[in-house]
Amino acid sequence: MLAVSHTTGGRVVYVVLLAMIAAFLALRLYMVLGKRTGHEQPLPKPAEERVALAPAPARTIEGSAETREIVNRHIESRAEAGIRAIIAADSAFDVGQFVDGAKAAYRMILEAYWQGDTDTLGWLVEDEVRQSFIEAIEARKAAGHVLDNRLVSIERAVITDAQVEGRAARIMVRIEADIAAITRDADGNLISGSMTDAVETREIWTFARTLKNSDPNWKLAETDEA
Repeated sequence: MLAVSHTTGGRVVYVVLLAMIAAFLALRLYMVLGKRTGHEQPLPKPAEERVALAPAPARTIEGSAETREIVNRHIESRAEAGIRAIIAADSAFDVGQFVDGAKAAYRMILEAYWQGDTDTLGWLVEDEVRQSFIEAIEARKAAGHVLDNRLVSIERAVITDAQVEGRAARIMVRIEADIAAITRDADGNLISGSMTDAVETREIWTFARTLKNSDPNWKLAETDEA
């Protein structure tokens, strides 16, 4: 009986010690995390939330100017209201991801057009644009011409305008790129162009999507020269 009582008493002391240690650690955590020291930094906001908010007043901290530049380098001022409207309707929309996607689509669409790949064009562009591409491809084939073009680089892509009407959203992107263009005949003989001299191109591509739709993809709806 004495041995049992001694063991029980030891357990009680052990539990009390653990409680005291836990209380001490909790107090230390409160001292470190529970009080503001004046040096805390706010958590970075998602890209779409940063765009949706109005720019903060100018400050002398260098980091603020750098952050604004990173966000705004993808958007011209007249597009900001439209982008806010798109974000309000689709909180998953991210400006940086959209611009990267637009550049990837630019490459894929051009290469599909140059190669006459109408199947790929079918899921990248809207029907009216696809029909225009098909007509140009057929005219090219009828003339016996083959395009041997190459997208050298995309120098810049920036959103120039954005609109929302009901659930229909449209975003205009100015794309500046260097393209090496060659046209050959059916036998492979050079008709025009050069692979050593890239041509600077500037175009406005308009991408469209129905918001709150199961299909998350943006499709090319219109092209124009910048």
